[in-house]
Amino acid sequence: MKMYLSLIAAAALSLAACGDNKPAAPAVAPAPAASEVAPAASETAPVASEAAPAAAEAAPAAASETAPAAPAATETAAPAAAAGECAAAITSDDAMKFDPKEISVPASCKQFSITLKHVGKMPAMAMGHNVVVSKTSDKDGVLADGATAKIENNFVKPNDERVVAHTKLIGGGEEDTLTFDVSKLAAGEAYEYYCSFPGHYAMMNGKISVAK
Repeated sequence: MKMYLSLIAAAALSLAACGDNKPAAPAVAPAPAASEVAPAASETAPVASEAAPAAAEAAPAAASETAPAAPAATETAAPAAAAGECAAAITSDDAMKFDPKEISVPASCKQFSITLKHVGKMPAMAMGHNVVVSKTSDKDGVLADGATAKIENNFVKPNDERVVAHTKLIGGGEEDTLTFDVSKLAAGEAYEYYCSFPGHYAMMNGKISVAK
């Protein structure tokens, strides 16, 4: 009996030992890192800097093809400048002076204008001035007849054909403008402009000519 119990105990110990040697469960493999399973954004998405140069290169070409030419502005400004050359201004004062003393008329002008400005203060009755344009050879006759025409006629004989053009007689602070056809200035002739108020010619005169 004792031997039987010993055999049973030995068998139990053997079974217990076998239970402790049961193979271990396989270890769970670690999950692959996100960097291993997902491709990097830099590898799958096109880099913006690679696409940008194409647009940058195309932009200058488009601008150069559509931009209007600048010289057009200078071409349209020329006529205005030419028109401004067909006019002159003469300044006078209470000291009986004309400025300038010479006027050159551009040959390209069809008409020419002269504006007389009296910058003095005295009235026309006492110190009036005008501008008369005529041939130098006609000047003495125009002045003589103008003196008899008196102030009512601006000291210019009415309808005097020797006179190319003239302003009215003005006093201090006033101005007046005359305009004439440049074709009236004959080639080879000398012309003058002057004030026909009696006694003023000696100090108030100048030469006018057509530029060649």
